[in-house]
Amino acid sequence: MLATESRAERLKHLRSLSHLLDNAIVIPGTKLRIGIDPILGLIPGLGDVSGVLFSAYIIVQAARWKLPTATLMKMLSNIGLDWLVGNVPLLGDFFDMGFKANARNVALLESHLNLPGMSRAADGWVVVLVFLALGLLLAVSVAIGGSILWGLFSGLSGLWGNG
Repeated sequence: MLATESRAERLKHLRSLSHLLDNAIVIPGTKLRIGIDPILGLIPGLGDVSGVLFSAYIIVQAARWKLPTATLMKMLSNIGLDWLVGNVPLLGDFFDMGFKANARNVALLESHLNLPGMSRAADGWVVVLVFLALGLLLAVSVAIGGSILWGLFSGLSGLWGNG
């Protein structure tokens, strides 16, 4: 984000991103909403990686606002749970439609911003730990995605070789 962006503009940007990821699409004939996150999750390998990247961006911005340790850890656990269950084919995508980790994390950020004097900023080591955990989630997602794609291409090449 640009340094000249106001706090309100940055928060509006994060709300928009969260809405896009978790609630942008109304399922016809229902009041249910989904975002692109569960749809991306249907793409083998790449879906989970992109989901972690978008979610990590929200946490990075929260860390820039010096949220307290407990809040950053809740945000990280929301992403971790979403990622863990999201790796289960189909079940994870249905879970993602209901859990909405990004919307939860933006709500946690807003709660902190509405009560700034009520908490102490996280220590630097906690922020580093959160970034390392996000990096680990991303690395594991890339590894899982790569193995899925490798398996798909290997299987397809085997089919093409027998024709």
